[in-house]
Amino acid sequence: MKKLLLVLITAVALVTVHAQMPMAGNGKGGQQANIGHVYGKIVDSLGKPIGEVSVMMMESKYDPKTKKNKEVLLKGLVTKANGEFSLEELPMFGKLTLKISASGYQPYQTPISFQLKMDAGGAPKPAGDPSQQMGNLSKVLNAFDKDLGNIRLDPDVKALQGVVVTASKPFMTMDIDKKTFNVDKNIVTAGGTAVDVMRNVPSVQVDIDGNVKLRNATPQIYVDGRPTTLTLDQIPADAIESVEVITNPSAKYDASGGNAGILNIVLKKNKKIGYNGNLMAGVDRRGGYNGGGNFNVRQNKINFSATFMSNQMRNRATGNTDRLNYTDSTQADVKQDNVTKTRGGFMFGRVGLDYFVSNRTTLSAAAIKVHGKFRPGDIMNINTEDVQPSGTFNSYSQRVSNSDRTFNANGLQLGMKHLFPKAGEEWTADLNYFSGHNSGNAFFTTDYYNPGGGIDGTQYQKTVSTGNNKFLTIQTDYTKPFNDNTKLEAGLRAQTNRLENLNENYLQPIGATDFTKVQSATSNYKNTNSVYAGYVTLTSRLGKNLGYQLGLRAESSNYDGTLLTNGTKYSNSYPLSLFPSLFLS
Repeated sequence: MKKLLLVLITAVALVTVHAQMPMAGNGKGGQQANIGHVYGKIVDSLGKPIGEVSVMMMESKYDPKTKKNKEVLLKGLVTKANGEFSLEELPMFGKLTLKISASGYQPYQTPISFQLKMDAGGAPKPAGDPSQQMGNLSKVLNAFDKDLGNIRLDPDVKALQGVVVTASKPFMTMDIDKKTFNVDKNIVTAGGTAVDVMRNVPSVQVDIDGNVKLRNATPQIYVDGRPTTLTLDQIPADAIESVEVITNPSAKYDASGGNAGILNIVLKKNKKIGYNGNLMAGVDRRGGYNGGGNFNVRQNKINFSATFMSNQMRNRATGNTDRLNYTDSTQADVKQDNVTKTRGGFMFGRVGLDYFVSNRTTLSAAAIKVHGKFRPGDIMNINTEDVQPSGTFNSYSQRVSNSDRTFNANGLQLGMKHLFPKAGEEWTADLNYFSGHNSGNAFFTTDYYNPGGGIDGTQYQKTVSTGNNKFLTIQTDYTKPFNDNTKLEAGLRAQTNRLENLNENYLQPIGATDFTKVQSATSNYKNTNSVYAGYVTLTSRLGKNLGYQLGLRAESSNYDGTLLTNGTKYSNSYPLSLFPSLFLS
């Protein structure tokens, strides 16, 4: 019974195959059997799939005009992202050729034919039992499907090495409202901080204490175009790509930032394909070392980058002061000399992730962490000559101070960037959050000496301080170029800054046994400052020599503060106001 059932199944299957495989021929009723199927996968020399590869099946046909055979396109497609392809409904008979081509790879081709495998003797052996008949049927069916497996394409070395492009950024580029200084290749500042970078930026002044001024006033510090709690000595020079000096901020920036200008520090962002990175190390003559590295990997739609820097300081400074104080009846000459030594250092870390949603849309996230601790110490000798009507009196004192200062800063950046088909047209949206915490204490010991060299008395003073600072900025910007010389920019911005500062001073006079808080030298306060704004600017050119930028900013802000020492509250609220701007160059 089982054998009879197998025979019936085999007969039905053979009839079905025969119905689907009409014989090819030139007689009436003859037609080509189009049931062939070819499939496979395109990979590179490393075995990784290659997408967007052109796959064509060519057929050789007789041309009555030229009376020669020529290849014509039978079917064609482009591979998927995983490199796979499938060509169906191919003729069973005829001369077929598979051709594969991709940019940067050598072309590949192979002949394709469908034929039944015969046993020795040229014909299938007769099968006596149904299982053998089923095996013969399987061979017939498998002859119509061809799995080409993984087809490897070799790189076209000549094509890849045909063009080599090298370029370097200029040290300075000028826009109508700012100057950009590219400092990423400045080896003079390697291993230093942003303060060292500023010493090499024209139009920026840095004094001996590291204070930075722009147009003789203290500028605002931005990181990647947004306010930050970081100070210049907390940013390593090796992490900086460029510095934008904005002496006259446009309508894009807060209306309150136009007094001294803005220093915008642009951090390095690596998006090279593959795996890459570098390490660096250095040491100064006093034993202060610095080191760090960065790592970047970009595969497919993901780009990950990480940066770590450490900078140890062994600073030493000397100074002297000669001051004359005059009153109606007395004159005092005060001479001071001091030696300051600072030990400590800081660590800077940044990790970033970019996700390329498409060729035009990118989502980004980055986190920044900074930690630092410094221990400055100072010895100051003070000689005073006090001339009074009753005579001249000399005094000498020595002041020794030891301090500790610690800071921690955290930053989070989320962003989206979309590029439009027209070059230069883009839309960005981002959120930036920076928070900082600092604490410190200082202890001062002042010894007063008599003319004989003995100590008349000792006074002690200590300072305890803590502070918190938080910035939150949400902004969206749109840029629309009309031609090579004219573009329109518009955007919305919301910013909140919260600051808390506690600074208390205590004094133990000569002869006293306890410290007493000095209320007049105590400063405890907190405040919140919020700004909400929208802007639009138009940049263009008249002729070859005159460029202009028109801007209009609508802004509303409020300020709330509290003196923590007595609970006094104060506030200022500014209604929606318009701030126009005009730049000519």
